[in-house]
Amino acid sequence: MQSRVLCGGTAAAVAARRIRNILGPVLGRGGWSRKQHEVKLINTTAGDTVKIGDISFKLKSPTNPELVPFNYLSEALPQTVAQHLRWIMQKDLLGQDVFLIGPPGPLRRSIAMQYLVSQGLCVSHIKRIQWNIAFLMYIIFVSAALMPVSSLQCAVRAATHGRILVLEGLEKAERNVLPVLNNLLENREMQLEDGRFLMSAQRYDKLLQDHTKEEMDVWKIVRVSEDFRVIALGLPVPRYTGNPLDPPLRSRFQARDIYYLPFKDQLTLLYAAGPNVPAERVSQLLSFGTTLCSQESSNLGLPDFPVDSLPAAVHILEAFPMLSSQQILQRLYPYDMLLAKEGRTAVEDALSRFELLDSGKHHFPRGIIKVEEKDGSQTPQAAVTVQIASKEVTFQVPAGTRPLRSHLGGLNFIRTPSHDRLLAEMMQSHMVKDMCLIGGKGCGKSVIAKEFSEMLGYNVEPIMLYQDMTARDVLQQRYTLPNGDTAWRPSPLVTAAQEGKLVLLDGIHRVNLGTLSVLSRLIHDRELTLYDGTRLLRVDRYESLKEELQLSDEELQKRYHFQFITIIPISVLWPLFQASHGFPELLTMFLFHNIKPLTVTEETQVIRAMTPNVPKDAVEQLLHLTHKLRKTNDPTAQSLASSLSTRQLLRICRRLSQYPEESISHAVNKACLSRFLPNLARSALQKNLLDSGIEDSSVVSNQEEKDTSCEIKDGTLKIGKVSVPVYNPDEKMKVPDILFYENAQHMMVMEDMLKDFLLGEHLLLVGNQGVGKNKIVDRFLQLMNRPREYLQLHRDTTVQTLTLQPSVRDGIIIYEDSPLVKAVKMGHILVIDEADKAPTNVTCILKTLVESGEMILADGRRIVADPAFARGRPNAIVIHPDFRMLVLANRPGFPFLGNDFFGALGDIFSCHAVDNPKPQSELAMLKQYGPDVPKPVLQKLVAAFGELRAMADQGTITYPYSTREVVNIVRHLQTFPDEGLANVVRNVFDFDSYNKEMREILTGALHKHGIPIGAKPTSVHLAKELPLPECRLTGYWTTNQSGNPRRKLLCPTETRQTDVKGPVFLRVQGYPLERHEARALSFTEEQAHWQIPMNEVNIVCDVTTATDTIYVATCNPVSLYAMHVSGDTVQCMDLYDVFPKTISGAWQPFVTVAALGSPLQGQVVLHEEQSNAVLHLDVMSGAVRRIILSPEGQETPKNPSSWWSNKQDQGAFKMCREFSQKNWLVFYKENQNHLDVLDVLEGRAHTISLPINLKSVFLVAEDRWLLVESKTNQKFLLTKPMHMGAEDTGICQLHTITEDPVSTGFGTTSGVELTVPYEVSRDQLPAENLGAALGQKIVSPNRVLADENNYAAIVIGFPDLMSPSEVYSWKRTSPLAGSSSAKTIFTDGRQSGAVKQTNCVSLLGANQLIRAVPAGDVPLKELYPKETKPIQTAGYLEVTDLNSKKIKYIPIPRSRMLSPYSSWLSKISHTDVLLASMGGGGVVTVDMGGYVRLWETGLDTLQRSLLEWQSMIGQEDGRPVQITVERDSGLDVSSPKHGKVDHDNTPHVGGNMWAGGTGGRDTAGLGGKGGPYRLDAGHKVHQVSQAEKDAVPEEVKRAAREMAEKAFKDRLKEIHMSEYDASMYEKFSGAVKRQVQSLRVILDSLQAKGKERQWLKNQALGELDDAKIIDGLTGEKAIYKRRGELEPELGTPQQKPKRLRLLADVSGSMYRFNGLDSRLERSMEAVCMVMEALESYEHKFKYDIVGHSGDGFDIELVRCDKIPKNNKERLKVLKTMHAHSQFCMSGDYTLESTEHAVKEIAREEADEYFVIVLSDANLERYGISPDRFAQALTCNPQVNAFAVFIGSLGDQAVRLQRTLPAGRSFVAMDTKQIPQILQQIFTSTMLSSA
Repeated sequence: MQSRVLCGGTAAAVAARRIRNILGPVLGRGGWSRKQHEVKLINTTAGDTVKIGDISFKLKSPTNPELVPFNYLSEALPQTVAQHLRWIMQKDLLGQDVFLIGPPGPLRRSIAMQYLVSQGLCVSHIKRIQWNIAFLMYIIFVSAALMPVSSLQCAVRAATHGRILVLEGLEKAERNVLPVLNNLLENREMQLEDGRFLMSAQRYDKLLQDHTKEEMDVWKIVRVSEDFRVIALGLPVPRYTGNPLDPPLRSRFQARDIYYLPFKDQLTLLYAAGPNVPAERVSQLLSFGTTLCSQESSNLGLPDFPVDSLPAAVHILEAFPMLSSQQILQRLYPYDMLLAKEGRTAVEDALSRFELLDSGKHHFPRGIIKVEEKDGSQTPQAAVTVQIASKEVTFQVPAGTRPLRSHLGGLNFIRTPSHDRLLAEMMQSHMVKDMCLIGGKGCGKSVIAKEFSEMLGYNVEPIMLYQDMTARDVLQQRYTLPNGDTAWRPSPLVTAAQEGKLVLLDGIHRVNLGTLSVLSRLIHDRELTLYDGTRLLRVDRYESLKEELQLSDEELQKRYHFQFITIIPISVLWPLFQASHGFPELLTMFLFHNIKPLTVTEETQVIRAMTPNVPKDAVEQLLHLTHKLRKTNDPTAQSLASSLSTRQLLRICRRLSQYPEESISHAVNKACLSRFLPNLARSALQKNLLDSGIEDSSVVSNQEEKDTSCEIKDGTLKIGKVSVPVYNPDEKMKVPDILFYENAQHMMVMEDMLKDFLLGEHLLLVGNQGVGKNKIVDRFLQLMNRPREYLQLHRDTTVQTLTLQPSVRDGIIIYEDSPLVKAVKMGHILVIDEADKAPTNVTCILKTLVESGEMILADGRRIVADPAFARGRPNAIVIHPDFRMLVLANRPGFPFLGNDFFGALGDIFSCHAVDNPKPQSELAMLKQYGPDVPKPVLQKLVAAFGELRAMADQGTITYPYSTREVVNIVRHLQTFPDEGLANVVRNVFDFDSYNKEMREILTGALHKHGIPIGAKPTSVHLAKELPLPECRLTGYWTTNQSGNPRRKLLCPTETRQTDVKGPVFLRVQGYPLERHEARALSFTEEQAHWQIPMNEVNIVCDVTTATDTIYVATCNPVSLYAMHVSGDTVQCMDLYDVFPKTISGAWQPFVTVAALGSPLQGQVVLHEEQSNAVLHLDVMSGAVRRIILSPEGQETPKNPSSWWSNKQDQGAFKMCREFSQKNWLVFYKENQNHLDVLDVLEGRAHTISLPINLKSVFLVAEDRWLLVESKTNQKFLLTKPMHMGAEDTGICQLHTITEDPVSTGFGTTSGVELTVPYEVSRDQLPAENLGAALGQKIVSPNRVLADENNYAAIVIGFPDLMSPSEVYSWKRTSPLAGSSSAKTIFTDGRQSGAVKQTNCVSLLGANQLIRAVPAGDVPLKELYPKETKPIQTAGYLEVTDLNSKKIKYIPIPRSRMLSPYSSWLSKISHTDVLLASMGGGGVVTVDMGGYVRLWETGLDTLQRSLLEWQSMIGQEDGRPVQITVERDSGLDVSSPKHGKVDHDNTPHVGGNMWAGGTGGRDTAGLGGKGGPYRLDAGHKVHQVSQAEKDAVPEEVKRAAREMAEKAFKDRLKEIHMSEYDASMYEKFSGAVKRQVQSLRVILDSLQAKGKERQWLKNQALGELDDAKIIDGLTGEKAIYKRRGELEPELGTPQQKPKRLRLLADVSGSMYRFNGLDSRLERSMEAVCMVMEALESYEHKFKYDIVGHSGDGFDIELVRCDKIPKNNKERLKVLKTMHAHSQFCMSGDYTLESTEHAVKEIAREEADEYFVIVLSDANLERYGISPDRFAQALTCNPQVNAFAVFIGSLGDQAVRLQRTLPAGRSFVAMDTKQIPQILQQIFTSTMLSSA
């Protein structure tokens, strides 16, 4: 017997050559240890025997020697490996199957292969002896994508032929798949689907004794070889990701832990790998790696260090000893990108402990000096010279098959220092291992990989990985031959392996781990076993096999299907990532290189080189912004930075170089798609833009001015300023031809698209549904005359259907080109619609097509960009130069719930946000769709839908209403104009009719804009009309012109230039104008109303109008508000600096305002009555000028107290503004004797001296003024020249007016009481109105006046005729009580003067006189029934209509808030409203709380409005609708007759017999023909009236109410809650009911996406899976797919709830200032809202509520484990808040509470962390600086902390918000804002985690 030890010596020389290289990563070269076990070969006459230690095994002869592994043993076998091999041999002798379990890496597979190959090496050693035995093996990789059928084929072959079945990756298999092997493993028996039965060798041999082999074959019994064994390889679960083994399967195996080699063995191995590397350094590396593989490291959440990759690191250090160890370790273990802050700290601590941190003595590679070809090697090699410090190091690396490039740096590759260093490092790694490049989107991964391949002469094979990719897709695909047979086609990966290409796996993070296990063997061993039986081997193993079998290449490939793999490098592109749950396995496969963003200098260099014409300033600003976003720690800003990748910056600069006039902010907003960013992210972007000096010069403000015309002229299309030649296509039928109404906004989008199109970009259009994306694209292509291919994506789109559409014809698979392939071939435009609906892992394959111009199709064809590559390749498709993609997608997020296409692929497209058209553009477009639809209707629709879209953006409603819905409504109205708008809009809103809260929101929005949905035509509630008293002639006015000379006085005039001081520019603040239409459910005189944004202590003191603009003046403080009637903004000028609020006492200013006319439109004059200050204001620019009328006229009261004491004597200054539209005003002072006339335009003042003291002045005409003397009330007429200052006419004349009574007819006259008019019209009544008023036809000058004794009076002949003027009056039964009583208002015990505003206007066109009167002057008993209590009002509008001789009183709703300065208010007006005329048929009122109301009073305008209102409601009046079918009966009319009379009166249709039927002939009836007359028998036809449908019996309603009340009381009893408590809780709950619903909508949106079902593949029933057609042809059953809940991906951590802590401010200041701004109530409402909204969302949100006050920072209100379950418990929380705030100590712990909450909450495990601080802004009082508070909010980047200020003294909160970080604070002075704030908070974190 001969015995040899299988190590060393000449006998092992041949074996050493065969096995030297395979276990390099695992074993060393340094000889075997012989301490315990030796592996020996013993030759005997009975055969060869292998002995390991004391265990021996007899070898047998193999039947398939080519399947024996080669070259898997090394010269030195560590003792640990020998022990493993001995154990496997023991189990083999026992006939047991084994399971090798251990951490990721190649060690387990290597040991299995060593055991197999050790048996065959003996035979190899004794060449002349016949092979006695070999273990024949078959490897199967089991992944989630593989099914048991294909597995069994391998298992059956292994079982019947006596091979070893190696199962690798068992933890990746789905549960209940592999147990089909259980019986085969246990009893060596199995029933096959084809009827055969596998039987164990013992039973088979026993049966063979009684039966023949032929009988056994007939019975389909197959013998299982006694040599069949199974070796399984797997990872321990649950430490690693995967499924645990099924217990029945696990029990069939014997397990062996194959852990990493012991420290000593590893050290020996590493010493052998790098003999010149210092031993201490090697020991440090290994110590570090072993530390990170410990259990303690695993407990910290650190992935295992790839110990098996350490030999590669030592090889690099052998060649480059000057490199630092930390650099090398970061390639093996990229902890800086892989781990969070805590993990990085732990790793760096370990590096420091083993002295591996970088030091100054180590250097980085600077770059590659040269790359040269290396001749003489078996495989292509290159000599690369790299510069490190001052040294040049040359080393050999594998190279490609192409010639190497002679120069460094490609045409499109700009070399930078960081890229040079990275390429040099990649060369080092390429020497030993495959690489993975990690970097953010668009940072240049693909470009660098391409440059690397060019330098080494590699052909690149880009492979885009996707999520559904299976192991089969990675290796081979099945196809059919022309004869119908199926065959296997190698994948691009296999082809690259055979041809020696560089494989570029893009997106390895998408593919599942089961598929990656296939790559594991290829990467570690360079071996693959394909599905058709082909085996790919490494070159040295292939050569050894060829030598052993003595076969040529052709014979080996043909007979045994062996092919060799050239040295293929694999580069993987991976975006920046967090720690993936499967990352430990990937760490063993690659060396990692981080592609960091370029520095500012380098990025500038790249941009300048690629786009030389770009403006320098633009590049600097752009890079300043980008790098600012990249460096910040704010996750929101970092997410924005990802949208500004280098690729995107280059795109922006290419465009700026072509169109330098464009703004940078527009380009940045477009790249970030800011229109659809969450509010926080958008505000952060705008803030950073401003900080970078980039002004937002967007085109929003100049949209309408911009040239957006479109024309085609001389074969050239011009959109705006951009031109392009019109295309001449071959297939004109594919050019879109659509109906398109142009509007400015869409044309601007198209112009923008055309710019990018001309730059060669592919376009992405993102927007809500219905905004016109398809219309825009089709119109765009129609204008350019471009053919279109259309591809509609959906949820079930797969990679295969995206590229090809398979079908079966005559048993052969036929692939039809998809629109994508057709567009590529023909040069058409591919429009991809609904791109967000398809999974991003499917659409990501577009990336290679866009980036590199390459794509591989399912039928083996390849799309390429380079025509040279396609020469001689029939399966290559060259991309047509005209091919382009236009992709359409909905915006990401709720409610579309699509995939974030923009987030995944946005940076490879030029993005355009398509929004609903702006109001003007939308209105113009709708006019074209509905030319006959009234414009007011269109305006209401545009305004209502605009508001609904804003509400959708805020999250109040879920559905984003689009232009599509409005267009459909308008088209309906255009075709059916009689149908009311209120009915037609229901076509859109009936979707929400069953959601009460949503219905209320929508109805409120529609009502706000005047769409009367729900109103009835009979709901007309105009004020009750009362008869006017009879018109009587009550006197005469006689103007003395030529009589007594004393009555005709001359008045001297003095003219001078006015002194103007200023201008000073004040800030004009714009506030949103929330206009509400008043005619929603009923028609009244009120048109619309809105609130002026003024504080509650302010007082309105004047209102005036100019055309459609309303000006309102306030006096506490003095401010001016300007608003357009149909506008959406209120402009406010605060004049506090001009009129200080306090001057050493209580000064109460009173201001009046006059609007100027052309050319001074938009400018006003403001007059203060006590100081006589005259200001000229420009509301547009904010310019303020003070006009000095005269030095003595400027009287500011020096001592306000003295002003009060002698006010009666002093009098006030007054301004007459009747002709302010002509830019001149009159000023006078009560009890003084001169008038000042101010000409604003010419800047001159005229002073008219009078012989009388003035009380009132009325400008009844431009040249005739009515003056009233102060004490006698005597009236005078002042006539003046039309143009003051004319030389020839500079004299004014004063005429006395004598008021004479009317004779009573008995020779006596009644006395005349001289009264002061309230109002005298400045113009005369038209002749028809005058005649209607007086009841006689008369043409004469006239004036309308009003005083306290008359409803109205008309003076005929005044002021033009000097003859006596007749006075006709409608007298009151008693004088106005308000006037007589209000003349003597007592203040502080002293009598005050009359009120300052008379509130009386005349509408001459409508023949009406309108005044605002208090309730005391209104005959309430005549207006309201006896039982009805009059409503509380601010006053009544008394409308005296002289046409209809009626008077009516319109109640004005009570003011919502009233200034506490009641004495001040009482001096302004008798009522709480002020009045001004508005146009010819209406007035405007402003109450003291700042509420503006528009009223229509003119009968003509009211009638027109009523008709419009009723037409909006429609014609549905409940009448039955008859259905009539018109048809020819085919029978002739005989002779008319009455017909038979049916005494039962049953309905009859047709028949020519019965009278009173319908639809017949000859007989009397309805709807027929030929009858003698119509006869209605009273039969109803079909339709029940709407009123009947709506009429629910009262008893049913009562029963429903009683049932609800009983249920409510039972619920209260159940939770022991009194009705008082219930009503108290309802006070808070009811106030936030709608907000709770809004918040719940937001919460639903956070989880709705997770509920979507997925396709489950490999099913036995369902829909046919296109990818499985061929499998179906071959008999496969599981070729279907169906929808179902997808199980979480292997290793996905259990989903944890989001953690929320609400910090409520319950400090004393909340109670103290609650009366000021209701801050405590608002806080309690907010807490109530959060508790109610989060009810039943405990699985999603785990929350608690903590209070903070002067008593402490952690006052427990709600515990997360004991949340309130019902109203009683929630009320208890609110009561606790209120009581604590009332009785706590003063002080503020906001800061401490915030820091404590952030610290505590982060200790728990949660999906996300939120801390929301509800507080007032009263931090300054306690010395808390904003910086300190900001630090508390941002102290932990994992916790999203936000402050919501719900109380503020003045602008405290706003000022504090400005100083805090952007997006971290909010001001909510109204509880309804809080849901939107919470939505912003949640969506911002979703963005940052995207």
